[in-house]
Amino acid sequence: MRTFKIASAAGGLVLTAALVLTGCSAPDAGDNGGGNSTAVITVNGSEPQNPLIPTNTNEVGGGKILDSIFAGLVYYDATGAPKNDVAESIETTDSQNYTITLKADQKFSNGEAVTASSFVDAWNYGALLSNEQLSSYFFESIEGFSYDEDSELSGLAVVDDTTFTVKLKQPESDFPLRLGYSAFFPLPAEALADPAAFGENPIGNGPYMLDGEGAWQHDVSLKVIPNPEYTGDRVPQNGGVDFIFYATQDAAYADLQGGNLDVLDAVPDSAFASFEDEFGDRAINQPAAVFQSFTIPQDAPHFAGDEGKLRRAAISMSIDRKQITDVIFEGTRTPATDFTSPVIDGYSDSLKGADVLKFNPDEAKKLWAEADDISPWDGQFQISYNADGGHQGWVEAVSNSIKNTLGIEASGNPYPTFAAIRTEITDRTIKTAFRTGWQADYPALYNFLGPIYATDAGSNDGDYSSAEFDGLLREGAGEPDITAANKLFQQAQEILLKDLPATPLWYANATGAYSQGVSGVQFGWNSVPIYHEITK
Repeated sequence: MRTFKIASAAGGLVLTAALVLTGCSAPDAGDNGGGNSTAVITVNGSEPQNPLIPTNTNEVGGGKILDSIFAGLVYYDATGAPKNDVAESIETTDSQNYTITLKADQKFSNGEAVTASSFVDAWNYGALLSNEQLSSYFFESIEGFSYDEDSELSGLAVVDDTTFTVKLKQPESDFPLRLGYSAFFPLPAEALADPAAFGENPIGNGPYMLDGEGAWQHDVSLKVIPNPEYTGDRVPQNGGVDFIFYATQDAAYADLQGGNLDVLDAVPDSAFASFEDEFGDRAINQPAAVFQSFTIPQDAPHFAGDEGKLRRAAISMSIDRKQITDVIFEGTRTPATDFTSPVIDGYSDSLKGADVLKFNPDEAKKLWAEADDISPWDGQFQISYNADGGHQGWVEAVSNSIKNTLGIEASGNPYPTFAAIRTEITDRTIKTAFRTGWQADYPALYNFLGPIYATDAGSNDGDYSSAEFDGLLREGAGEPDITAANKLFQQAQEILLKDLPATPLWYANATGAYSQGVSGVQFGWNSVPIYHEITK
C-alpha cells in the first residue's frame, strides 16, 4: 500500500507579495513501453445522471468523462498538486482580485479558439439561477453571484482574448486551487446556444473527444478518442478510452478476470479478500480522498428538531463501523472520525463531539428512548442505494447493526441504477435515508464541507442549513493563512457532529486492478485512474 498525504496547495499560495501560478511542464512521456499508441483502453464507468454539461455534473460517472474531454485552467496531478493546463498564469496581490492569462492558440475539438470569453460566458451560464445548474454553488464566491435573482457575475471581466479578471466577494487564498474542478471548465459558443443538444454530444478542449456520432450509447458505454487540438501536458499515450457502464461491480470484475476489461477502479466487496492475491502487483489499494456516508433528509418524519437530533445520534452510535470495515471491506476502508479525509491537509481525528461516530449501543438505546418520549417511533428505517454500485453488502450490514442495537426494523432499499436514485434525490422525491459520499473535487478541507452542507449548496442533498456553520465556512474561506483556515473548518465540523446532516461511515481506499495487456496504470489522489498515461 502506498501511503501519501496531500498538502493543500492553498498553503503554498499564501504570499505577502504577488501570488503567481506559472506554467509547469510535465515530465517527458518518453518510451511507452512498447505499447500501441492507437490501442483503445477499456475501463469501467457508470451512466451519467445528466447530459454532459460541466456545471450540471456533480457525480463521479459523468465527472470522469468530463475530466477527459475538457481542460480547465489547471489540472491535478497524481498527488493532487495543481498544474497549469489552459492557464499561463493566475496572479493576485490580495487573494481577492485575480488576473488570469491563458496560453496562446488553445482550441476546442471543433477548431474554435478557447478564449477568455469561453471561460467567462461558461461561468456566467453556470451561475444563473434560471439555468438550474447543480454546481452553481461554486461561483458563490465571485462578486455578483446571487441566490435571490438571476444575476451575472459582475466580478468577471474580459480584458482581451487571452486575459480575464476575477473579483471575489472577499479574499480567498485557495481560489486558484479550485479551478481544476469541472464547474470552471470553458464552453464553446454552441454549448450556450443549445445546451440540451450540446449535453448529448459535448465538444471540449481536453485530451480526448467523443468518438463521433453514437459515441454515447446510454446505459451501455461512451467512447472517447484523442483530441488532436489538445496541446497540454496530458497528451494520451493510447488510442482512446471506452467507458463501459456495468449493471454491477461483480460483472465488471468478471470481465477484468476474463480479459475483457483493461482497468477496473471499483473492486466489488465479494473480491476484497482475494483481489490483491489474484492480481499481485497489478492490484491497487491506496488511500484516496473519498468519504462515505448516508443522509437522512431534514424533513423526514421523526428526524426534525430535538427528536431528530436524538435519533440521528442514536443511529450513528448503533453502527459498528470497525466490524463492518473489517468484515465487509477487508480493511480497505477506515472508520470515519470526521466529515473529510485523512489524506487532506487539515484533517483531524480528535474533533469535539466525534464520539457520536463510535459504536456505543447503550448510549444509542438511551438516546432512542429519549426520542420516543418526544414522539414514539413507528414504521421502519431504510437506506436507499444504487444496486449497480456494489453497495448491497455494507448497506445490509449497517441496517442490521441499527436493527440489532435499537430493536427497530431497518433494511436496505435498492434502486437499479445510480441515475435512478440520483434523480429522486435531486428532485427531492426520495422518502428514505440514502447513500451519499464525496470524492474530492480539489484537495482541500473546504471542498468536503461547503458544497455538501452549506445552505443552498448544489450537493446539499439533505437540505441542511445552519447559520453558525455557514458563518464559520465563510470565515475560514476568507482566512489568508491555511492553518488558521483549517482550524475554522474543524470548528465548523464540530457543529456537523452535533447536527449530523449526514452520518459519516468510513474513508475509502482506491481499490482496483488492471489486466496484463496494459501498463502505465496509476490511480490519482481522488481514486480515478490517470487514463491518458495508460498504454496497451
